[in-house]
Amino acid sequence: MWLKETSAPERKTLTAAFAGYGVDAFDYMIYTFLIPTLITAWGMSKVEAGYIATGALITSAIGGWAAGVLADRYGRVRILQLTVLWFAAFTFISGFTQNYEQLFFTRAMQGLGFGGEWSVGSVLVAEMIQARHRGKATGLVQSSWAVGWAIAAMAYWGVYALVEPDLAWRILFWLGVLPAFLIVYIRRNIDEPEVFKASQAHQAATGQTSHFLEIFAPRLLPTTLRASLLSTGMMGAYYAVTTWLPTYLKTERHLSVLGTSSYLLVLILGSFCGYLTSAWLSDKLGRRLGFIIFATCAGTLVVAYTLIPITDGMMLVLGFPLGFFLSGIFSGMGAYLSELFPSSVRGSGQGFCYNFGRAVGAICPVLVGYLSTSMPLGNAIGYLAAGGYLLVVLSALTLPETQGRALDAHN
Repeated sequence: MWLKETSAPERKTLTAAFAGYGVDAFDYMIYTFLIPTLITAWGMSKVEAGYIATGALITSAIGGWAAGVLADRYGRVRILQLTVLWFAAFTFISGFTQNYEQLFFTRAMQGLGFGGEWSVGSVLVAEMIQARHRGKATGLVQSSWAVGWAIAAMAYWGVYALVEPDLAWRILFWLGVLPAFLIVYIRRNIDEPEVFKASQAHQAATGQTSHFLEIFAPRLLPTTLRASLLSTGMMGAYYAVTTWLPTYLKTERHLSVLGTSSYLLVLILGSFCGYLTSAWLSDKLGRRLGFIIFATCAGTLVVAYTLIPITDGMMLVLGFPLGFFLSGIFSGMGAYLSELFPSSVRGSGQGFCYNFGRAVGAICPVLVGYLSTSMPLGNAIGYLAAGGYLLVVLSALTLPETQGRALDAHN
């Protein structure tokens, strides 16, 4: 297995990034399970519920770029610790909110750390791992999203089985403080990548300085724009489906809480397998072809899952391949964006492109909420997702292939 070819520092970095992104997923996805309860408890509309999700995604885009910029200046490891502490604290505070406005604020603040953690963690892993395993490594980290999602689903089922809904949703938010303990592991075990140290030393020796806005300079602007569109398609489709799928299953398919959890666990298992498979393919077939294959398959399955009249049994069968392609498409992004930008602005470039997509894609949960007032919720999800995946294919066709590209202080 390729992990046997990695060094102890590489494996420690992978462990920290895997855990960080997994708890990132828990803190974000737990809200999607609580939407029906909050709608009942506070009388929120579906549009308001969508605004909370969108608000967190927009601030996560801001936090993602900001964290990337700070990581280029102050180091990957230091900023990674800050982002973990930030999103854990505001997830915990969300459990004390009393109304829509308060929860909108705390989730928006949580989003700043949520976005920043991925940006910094993915750059850290990409710079630590040798080129031939970079896609697999970043994909392995990406797969922790499915793990965090699964833990959120099981925690939702377990807490709701033991506690009344009015208290259960608060407990689930309070659990979000636990990731703060990850900071201790990071502080003790993770050091800055050698390529980052070399880049900093080169700038100090030559007197050269970099600015985060260099990603908009003529030589990098075309790459920045196309990579941002690639991310936008992925994010828009993904958030349209995952934000509203639990509500769709409960309100339009009329499934019980246990039934909804069963469907989602199949979806999550497919996601985990998709992450790992896509990661392997990105190193084997190339980044662009992997994106195109997964976008095409995901778009087809979303249409089948939400628009075509099918039985509950068929939905369960389709849940695995849907999760496989819906999530697996992201595996190559960490490696790909790192390879597109030079070391001096790698954090800024990766943070901007990924999180620009997150910000624009964040509109989709609100659009689904609005569209669902005039059409079935499943239709609204399907239309938005199909459009997003078409954008992925078109963007991937225009970008360069970077498979196997070495990263050094000047690249």
